[in-house]
Amino acid sequence: MAENDNTRSCQAGAGVIFKAARLSSQEVTEEELKAINKYTLEPLKAEDVFTFKSVLCDNETDRDFEHFTLKALQSLQKLFLGKPVIKDHDRVADNQVARIYATELVPDLKKKTKSGEVYTQLVARCYMVKTASNADLVTEIKAGIKKEGSVSCLVSSAICSICGTDNRKSYCRHFRGRSYDKDGGPQVCTFTLDDAVDAYEFSLVAVPAQRAAGVSKSYAGETIFEDELFAEEKKADQNPGSDDTAATVALRVRLGEARDHLNALI
Repeated sequence: MAENDNTRSCQAGAGVIFKAARLSSQEVTEEELKAINKYTLEPLKAEDVFTFKSVLCDNETDRDFEHFTLKALQSLQKLFLGKPVIKDHDRVADNQVARIYATELVPDLKKKTKSGEVYTQLVARCYMVKTASNADLVTEIKAGIKKEGSVSCLVSSAICSICGTDNRKSYCRHFRGRSYDKDGGPQVCTFTLDDAVDAYEFSLVAVPAQRAAGVSKSYAGETIFEDELFAEEKKADQNPGSDDTAATVALRVRLGEARDHLNALI
C-alpha cells in the first residue's frame, strides 16, 4: 500500500482494502430512473440526472497479486448498494458527487480465472444530479478524462496461496508477488480475499490504488514490511534457542494488537 493509501486506510479503518475501478457513461432509461428514485427524497426526471457505470472489481488475480472469490463478490454486490461516490477517498460532504443505485454480477461463461471460477465482474451504476457546480465533472466523465476510480472495502479472510495462513488472523512469512519453492517448483504467492464484511465507497481518483514502495501487508491493521519481518527472523537465527529477543517480542506484540483491533472492527 502506498503512502497515500496508508492515509486513506487511517480514515476508513484499519485493514481496509483499496482496489482500482473503471467507469464509463450510460443512458438514462425509465427503468434506471425508477431505481434511482428509490434513493431520492423527491422524484427526479431523466433530464435532472447523469448516470455512469463502473466495473468495481472482479475475481481474477490483480496487479496486487490478490483476488476476490465469487462468494466475496456476491456479498460486495449487496454491500455497495446505496454507497456514495466521492473524490480522492476524502470523506467530507463536499467531496460526495454521486451515489451507487444498482449493482450486478456480470459473468463471462467462456472465461475461467486462475483459481478455476467463472470470470465475473461486479458492475455498479451511479447517478449524479446535474448542477452548475458539477457540469465540468460530467463533461470530463463523458469525454473519458475522468475514468479511473478506486473502491474501498473490508474482508475478514486473506488466505496465502503458499501456506494457507489466513493473514487476517496471523501473519505468515510470505508476501504477495514473491516466488517461493513448493512441491512441483517455484510458485508466486497470491492472496485469496473472502468473507466480505463491509463496503465503504467508490472514489474518483487520478491514480488508482498504487502499489507500495516496498513489499508489505496490512490485512490485520498493522503494516508489516517484508524486509522488516526478515530482519527479525535473521536476528532470531543469530541467537539459536533464544526466541524471546526484544525485536521478536515487539513484533509479536504489534501483531497481537493488530488482531485485537481487527476483531473489534468486525
